[in-house]
Amino acid sequence: MTVTKFEDLEIWKLARELAVEVRKACLSSKEFSGDYALKNQIHRSAGSIMDNIAEGFERNGRNEFITFLSISKGSAGELRSQLYRALDNNYLAADKFDLLLNKVLVLSRKIAKMIGYLKTSEYKGAKYKNRSET
Repeated sequence: MTVTKFEDLEIWKLARELAVEVRKACLSSKEFSGDYALKNQIHRSAGSIMDNIAEGFERNGRNEFITFLSISKGSAGELRSQLYRALDNNYLAADKFDLLLNKVLVLSRKIAKMIGYLKTSEYKGAKYKNRSET
């Protein structure tokens, strides 16, 4: 199957679901409301994962996509760290933390696999196609 839009990518779909779940977890926690800085930061890093997947895909070049996937993976690491801060400050229950942490870890592994695939792929990207091919 050829992916023609970022919305078809499994990693983008998973990142979108994760961003929704992180937002719900923050909104459902009264304790989080007092720490606006961390709540804002955790929302931004969760959103950054999906946004960088989309931006990299839309650049139509393999190397740029790899770069943005690497940034996305970095945002996943940032989100994991922030989840620990939320747990340590009792903003998240342990079960909710475990659920979100597992989802971030799965997503991070899938992003790494996509990076590995792209690094070995012959395909350079749509912007490198000969004009007569389009």
